[in-house]
Order: sequence, then C-alpha cells, then structure tokens
Amino acid sequence: MLRYIAQRLLMMVAILFGVLAITFALSRVLPGSPIEMMLGHRPTPEQIELARTKLGLDRSLPEQFVLYLRNALRGDLGTSLRTRQPVVRDLLDRAAATFELVTLAVFIVIIVGLPLGVTSAVRRGTAIDHAARSVSIAGLALPAFFVGMLLQMLFYGWLGWLPLQGRMNSEVLLDHPFARVTGLYLLDTLLAGEWTAWRSAVSHIALPVLTLALASLAVITRITRSLMIEALGEDFVRTARAYGIPARDIYYRYALKATLIPMLTVIGLTYGYMLGGSVVVEYVFDWPGLGGYVVNAIIDNDFPAVMGVTLFLSTAYLAVNLTVDLLYYAVDPRLRQA
Repeated sequence: MLRYIAQRLLMMVAILFGVLAITFALSRVLPGSPIEMMLGHRPTPEQIELARTKLGLDRSLPEQFVLYLRNALRGDLGTSLRTRQPVVRDLLDRAAATFELVTLAVFIVIIVGLPLGVTSAVRRGTAIDHAARSVSIAGLALPAFFVGMLLQMLFYGWLGWLPLQGRMNSEVLLDHPFARVTGLYLLDTLLAGEWTAWRSAVSHIALPVLTLALASLAVITRITRSLMIEALGEDFVRTARAYGIPARDIYYRYALKATLIPMLTVIGLTYGYMLGGSVVVEYVFDWPGLGGYVVNAIIDNDFPAVMGVTLFLSTAYLAVNLTVDLLYYAVDPRLRQA
C-alpha cells in the first residue's frame, strides 16, 4: 500500500513538472509583453531593462524555469502583475469560492445523477428512460456559457427570482457581516447564524451550480445507466430476485454497489473536469473564483498568475485522482487482499 502511494506521488510530481514546463514555455512565447502592464505604453529603455531584470526575463528560458521551481518549492509563486499582490494570496482569496462552487455541483450531480441513471436502467425503453436520455444528450450538446446565459435570461430577466451575478449582495455583506472562517459562504454564514446572508449566498450560487452541474449530470446519468444495465444481467441479481429480496435492495444495495469502482473513477474525473470547466461558468456569472482571475491574467499576459492557477488546479486534479485510487481499497476487498 505504501509502495503504491509512493509510486503515485512520484507520478504526480512528474506530471506536475510536465504541465508547469509546458505552461511556462507558452506564457513566455505568446505575443504581448508583461512589461507594458508594469510600466505603461511608453517606458524608457532604462525602465524596460530594470523591469526585465526584476522579472528575470534577461535570463535564458531554462534558467527562468529553474528559478521559478526553486521559488515555488519555498512557497513563492511570484507577484501578480495585475493585482500587485503575491499570487499565493490571490489564490487563497479565490480558491474557496471555486471549491465551494465545484463541490456543491458535484454533490448535486451525485445525488441526482445516480438515482436517475438507476431508474433509467431499471425502466429501460419506457418514457422515463427516453426522457433521461434526452436530457443527457441536451446537457452534453449545449455549451456551458450558453446554458448559463439562458438561465440568466429566465430566472433573472424574465422571472426575477435569482440574482444575475456575484457571490452575495453588497448590502447584505454590510448589514449582516460574518467571520470568514473557511471562505465558504454557505458554511460561514451558518456558523455565524446569519440567515439573511445565508439566503443571499444560496440565491447567488444557485445558477452557477446548476449551469456547472448540467453537463456532468448528463455524463453520470448515462454511465450509471450503462453500468446498471450490465449489472442487472449478472447471475447474482437473478439469484437475489429468486430469493425474493425487495427490488429496491437489489438495485441500490447489490447492483449499484457492483458499479462503484468505475463510478468512483468517473466521479473523480468529473470533479477534475469541473475544476477546469468552472472557468467559463465563473466568468459568465462574475463569480469571484479562480476562473475570472485566470481569464484576466491570460488577457493581460500576467504570467505569474497564470502559472499559479495552473499549479493549483493541476495539484488539485491529481490529488482528487489519488484520493479516488485510495478509495478503491476501501470499496473493493479484493484489492486489499492483493
């Protein structure tokens, strides 16, 4: 077990190194100069040379990359050229918003997608099955930004039920302050007992979560249906039916349990996909997470911020997949014996 974990950690380091090397090279060769952002459009030659030395651009590309890795190992990811703050501080300020959005979306995908996939498999060929498959196809076909704008037009522009963008009303933040213990507004407002602030946080996160969950909900539903159809044809299911075990127990205690290994893989990949896919959703809904931060960083050629977000998202994605791999041992006793 420890050997397996050590191998996976070494693989994570190798993958992170490759991702950072590619991103670092691209951030240096793309058009646009970060010096213009620092000094304006008409800097003097002396100012340009001083800025190049400060940013390390006067060194060769391999030297710059080695210096970046050395600083990153010490926890120094540089200073954002746009916000003028350390990248680590920017990431800590915004990571909680992205984590809250993605985690809640994955939770909704699991509690809705799994039962929907099971029901679709059990009632294969019925109207419920066709409706679930149609929703799945629509969720996969429609782009996230388009779905987000449709939801904004419906729930804000037409019905007026939910806010358009942001994380919480500014008036609520002023009138009902609460301590940022975890950075997760839904949890922090509950801990503080500020129900008005909690309702505002729920109303603001509803549309981004729904937009982010729709595409992944389609994937989870389709894969659950496919795996359940295969499991329901196994001998142990027919034996359970012959013994008169209730159908609900057969579906959820036995057949669904047999699909947990591939489903854990899909859920882990879905979480990682949402971390990257949240960029579009956050930008559409002006959600103050890593999405809008990295989009503005790319536009302004703020390469320290781009590298910081890449490192954070890559590490989170690999950590989620490592956690899923370790959960295999908890779910399947045969792996522990092996």
